[in-house]
Amino acid sequence: MTSMLDGCTPWPEEYVDRYWAAGHWRGNTLDNLLRGWALRHGPRTALVHGDTRITYANLNRRADRMAAGFRLRGLRPGQRVVVQLPNVPEFVITVFALMRAGAVPVLCPVTHRAPVVSRLVRITEAVGYVGPSTYDGFDHTGMAEDIAARGVFLRRVFTFEPSGTSSPYGGLTVDPSGCHYFPLSSIDAPPDRARAQSAGQVAFMLLSDDATAVPEVVPRTHNDYAYQAQAAAELVSLTEDDAYLAALPAESNFALGCPGIVGTLSVGGTVVLVENPEPATCFAAIGRERVTLTSVSPADALRWLEALPMVQADLSGLRLLQIGGAPLHRTTAERAGAELGCRLQRVFGMAEGVLTLTRPDDPDETVLTTQGRPLSPDDEIRMVDVDGEDVPDGEPGELLARGPYTVPGYYRASDRNARSFTADGFFRTGELARRTPDGNLIMTGRLGGSARRADPAHPADL
Repeated sequence: MTSMLDGCTPWPEEYVDRYWAAGHWRGNTLDNLLRGWALRHGPRTALVHGDTRITYANLNRRADRMAAGFRLRGLRPGQRVVVQLPNVPEFVITVFALMRAGAVPVLCPVTHRAPVVSRLVRITEAVGYVGPSTYDGFDHTGMAEDIAARGVFLRRVFTFEPSGTSSPYGGLTVDPSGCHYFPLSSIDAPPDRARAQSAGQVAFMLLSDDATAVPEVVPRTHNDYAYQAQAAAELVSLTEDDAYLAALPAESNFALGCPGIVGTLSVGGTVVLVENPEPATCFAAIGRERVTLTSVSPADALRWLEALPMVQADLSGLRLLQIGGAPLHRTTAERAGAELGCRLQRVFGMAEGVLTLTRPDDPDETVLTTQGRPLSPDDEIRMVDVDGEDVPDGEPGELLARGPYTVPGYYRASDRNARSFTADGFFRTGELARRTPDGNLIMTGRLGGSARRADPAHPADL
């Protein structure tokens, strides 16, 4: 049995044994993997954000010191901390530092406001919050202060400020509710002895994304997420010479691990962070950093194509454009590869884990018309009718999935779990799909007729 937090559905023993035997799960935590990446790729550039460049050695050192700082500020193993940061290096450093301290980051889009954040704090009993003091005109620290005043859990707020700015909360150390405030830049201490942790534990939590419901909390373990990100990196032949542009929100599964940030770091490549997918910003970063791979939503891809004639940029290094999320018109797909001068990859995925991708050597027609095949040879995929019976290939049905990186349940959501997971552990995605004779999936809509959200800040659970 894997070691999980209270409120998590454990992985069944037979599947734990199967995924270990297959070599999918290897027993290493993500924060410890970072140590190995730093040893192998120490002087290479790990993160780029504007003029900021951080090497692998520096990333590991800063994560080490921040982890010690978090422990010094009272965070304890197993405690949850909501992380609501834009695409800045501090997002990556903070997530690895919290994991290294034994805490569990709860990754929340920076666009979410008090109704979602307060619910997250309540469900996860989060004792900490990491976010900008203000961002895009919104007072995040004020929101956290209000949530702390209304509840019993949140007692530590760590405020991020861009370099060269100061926080209006910088002088506030404790408020009447007993909540302590710290500039994130002050969370720094000499590293102490590493804590032994289990790779079967929850590494971090993502949010589900359903246009018709509030998000559920998705617990991802070190074992399952390391496998997902590294398998996705292998599928697209990532190497240390690649640079990945994180244009979609870093806390989304798509940008984080398909292969995304984690997959790129696993091979010694460079992660280039931009805070929005606006064409001029992204084109400039692609040219400047010789970006080879990036991920966008269909809406972003169309904006990029429309802006291409008006923006002078060298995109010649780009070899692969991943598009996932909302439905993609064939015309946009045909234009993307031709006009951007790169190969297109279609991706479907959810925070819960199931991930399908076209392969780089697939025929053009497969890439233009399908969302590809499951990532893992041990992914089990079913299409079922309203009675739960399997439908023949070529017929639409609800997509059900089970595999080495698909979670067995949401966090502290017994009623939702009863509806969303079958008795034998298949995740009911709520997606309608049909399978082609060669095993590729074509997504045809949502169960009940609702469309997947096309907002690029919420790329359909990716």
